Amino acid sequence: MRKYQNIVDRLIPIVFILAILILWQLVVDLGWVERYVLPSPMDIIKALVENWSEIMMHTGVTFFEGMVGLVVAISLSLLMAIAMDQYPMVKKAVYPVLVMSQTVPIIVIAPLLAMWFGFGIAPKIFVVVLVCFFPITVNLIEGLQSVDGELINLTRSMGASKRQIFTKIKFPSALPYFFSGLKIAVTYSIMGAVIGEWLGGKAGLGVYMLRARHAFALDLVFASILVIVILSIGLFYGIAMIQRALMPWERLKEEEG
Repeated sequence: MRKYQNIVDRLIPIVFILAILILWQLVVDLGWVERYVLPSPMDIIKALVENWSEIMMHTGVTFFEGMVGLVVAISLSLLMAIAMDQYPMVKKAVYPVLVMSQTVPIIVIAPLLAMWFGFGIAPKIFVVVLVCFFPITVNLIEGLQSVDGELINLTRSMGASKRQIFTKIKFPSALPYFFSGLKIAVTYSIMGAVIGEWLGGKAGLGVYMLRARHAFALDLVFASILVIVILSIGLFYGIAMIQRALMPWERLKEEEG
């Protein structure tokens, strides 16, 4: 019965998306909306196939920028979360700044980065780091500080060092929080790279979208959006698979529940 329910749960969103795509195709085919205003799903697929090699070249650039920025953001987030967890004064000083940093629209900061670092790959990676750093750091610090205090006191009374408490108790307990933030960040990474490319560059999906828009080739714009969506979803589920591999106890809980 549970297996049947899981199949139904997976089919519901697929059927819903297919219904939207069919309705979209009909609306365009019947002439209710002009193709130059809204290309149909088939138009988008056709444009993607016909321009596959060029789009994939730009996709490779965006993917590289997103992954480099994500790796840098993860590294900085781990260092910052550990520092805030070990030294309460650091958290009191830094945490409000982290929150305030998210109130500034990234589209406002990005042009400044282009002015400071030029139109190369550096400002794109910097934008990715900015959008990915916050969710990972906040989720990880919440996870580190939500560990049962009695368990920590017990291990401390048994002679465990701070390092042992962190590596054996706190960090493993915080992994669900870390991966929650990482799932958010990995989808932001591609978006951040595209935003950076909008402001100047020679290659990337953001640059390709701007060129297509200026040429009024909306089918290519939507094809680029489709690639971004697929790439982001693929990365999201890739992180989910890594989480399941590194946290087998969570999988056992799901099966028991």
